[in-house]
Amino acid sequence: MMNTTTVTANQLESLQARCEAQEQEIAELKKQVKLLLEELRLARHRQFGRSSERTTDDQVRLDLVFNEAEAEAQPEAEEPTVETVTYQRRKKQPGQRDAMLADLPVERIEYRLSEEERICSCCNAVMDEVGVEVRRELKHIPAQTVLVEHVQYKYACRPCDKHGTETPMAKAQMPRPPIPGSLASASMLAHVIDKKYVDGMPLYRQEQQFARKGLALSRQTLANWVVLGATRWLSLVYDRLHEELLSRKYLHADETTLQVLHEPGRAAESDSYMWLYRSGRDGPPIVLFDYQETRSREHPRRFLEGFKGYLHVDGYSGYHDIEGVTLVGCWAHARRKFDEALTALPTAERKKP
Repeated sequence: MMNTTTVTANQLESLQARCEAQEQEIAELKKQVKLLLEELRLARHRQFGRSSERTTDDQVRLDLVFNEAEAEAQPEAEEPTVETVTYQRRKKQPGQRDAMLADLPVERIEYRLSEEERICSCCNAVMDEVGVEVRRELKHIPAQTVLVEHVQYKYACRPCDKHGTETPMAKAQMPRPPIPGSLASASMLAHVIDKKYVDGMPLYRQEQQFARKGLALSRQTLANWVVLGATRWLSLVYDRLHEELLSRKYLHADETTLQVLHEPGRAAESDSYMWLYRSGRDGPPIVLFDYQETRSREHPRRFLEGFKGYLHVDGYSGYHDIEGVTLVGCWAHARRKFDEALTALPTAERKKP
């Protein structure tokens, strides 16, 4: 005899509601599991997989470029008294060497025979010149460091001096030094700054290079020259380039983190930001760095005040709502999102049309 259970309408409705709630919960859990699996696959790819965006060896760290001068500078310091990358080499086009050498000064060294050496061994007649063979080579002339003495003559009126009256004095005009009381000339400042920021030569290596020439210029002295040269003179060039940059129609902007070693009131581990602004192709290139302690949107607003044109940026919202600016998206960042979405999919689903 079968046992039957009587279920009331209320119980049935309660069971149905419970099933629907559990099905909804299961569906939500499945979504979460799928999302977590996607995040796990993406995290593993970032940690262990190959990146489609590579950083080349010549993209140096900003902290190594910008921190050295400030870290080494000592205003109280006295100045001295008097990995393998492989690549395929492209075949040079005909005439490329001639074009490369066209603007170089030429030093010509001629090798001739004396009249005695030109006597023909067959008939004893004097041989005539019939042609030349030319071999070319590049000659490097090392840079020289020269001590320049600026001698300023003074003049006094001797007759007035004899009569005991106030003696007028006069001096010949002499250009002011870039840094008062320093041995650095304008050309020396340009050399040190160019070597550090264009050629990527740290100050300690420049110190060693000068030492080989017999010049005891410490890295602290060189750092002082870099800092003072930038604040006294290059800041004027920076301001003029800033004005020119704002007059362009197309600009690019980006920002990246940077740690400053010695900054008043902040720990060395604190993240600061280096904002970068550069021009487009509508004129000579201009690239300006703007250091700030934060990533606040006020920094691009302040820097770009007066600019009317197109700004090419990533998706950071800090560039939004700048008056007079039309934002232009970045294809590299757009592609990155699609690449991440593809990477997060299971392997079997990545090839589906």
